[in-house]
Amino acid sequence: MGHGWEGAVLKLLRGRDFTFTVTAAEPVTDHYHRVRLTDGGMLAATGTHPTMWVRLWFDREGKPHQRAYTLVDPDPDTGTFGLEFALHQGVASDWARAARPGDTIEATVQGTGFAAPDPAPSRLLAVGDPASLPALNSLLDAFPATPATVWFETTHDDDAELPVRLDPARHELRRVRREDAGARLVAEVTAALPGLLAAEAAPYVWIACDTATTRALTAHARRRLGVPKDRLHALGYWRAA
Repeated sequence: MGHGWEGAVLKLLRGRDFTFTVTAAEPVTDHYHRVRLTDGGMLAATGTHPTMWVRLWFDREGKPHQRAYTLVDPDPDTGTFGLEFALHQGVASDWARAARPGDTIEATVQGTGFAAPDPAPSRLLAVGDPASLPALNSLLDAFPATPATVWFETTHDDDAELPVRLDPARHELRRVRREDAGARLVAEVTAALPGLLAAEAAPYVWIACDTATTRALTAHARRRLGVPKDRLHALGYWRAA
């Protein structure tokens, strides 16, 4: 499958193409799916870093369509990793539901990166949801000794079963039901952030939920609370319909 003009641009930006092969697939909940794959030599060529992601290529009505997904537990020694899908309507979710061992999918690596904050965080203040759960878990894994406060927005009852990698001794999880297109999450985070930021010597804020909510929280943190740019990472993971 060709990758169209997007693929051509990624090539100019030195994107690297690989083919992954499915080794296993399983539902985690009715709304969340996990797929294990071999990497086609990618990890040996690129190395790994926290929150590392790839662009997967799907066919949508005869045209190439790409979506980004975070690697779960990448292992360069075995050339394997996992991908996790918050299921909804769309070609990526359809592919994940139907994936079987032996299936292949094309991917491009370009744009991924991770810069650890300096100084190291005294506390992580993270906002996420099922779509960004793999990246959130990767972030928590990257700072194993760092306390964290995590707001996790949920939509379905079985989101409570999702594998958030928490250490009860160091991590506080605040589940927030999605209401009013994310307004409840914005209200709860903005109410709590000032006190949490003031209590820490070197806090680090990480926001990864739907685009509109991410923008609202980022603007509040930067403009109202004065969080420096290098102490905040924000990325919208999906657009609400």
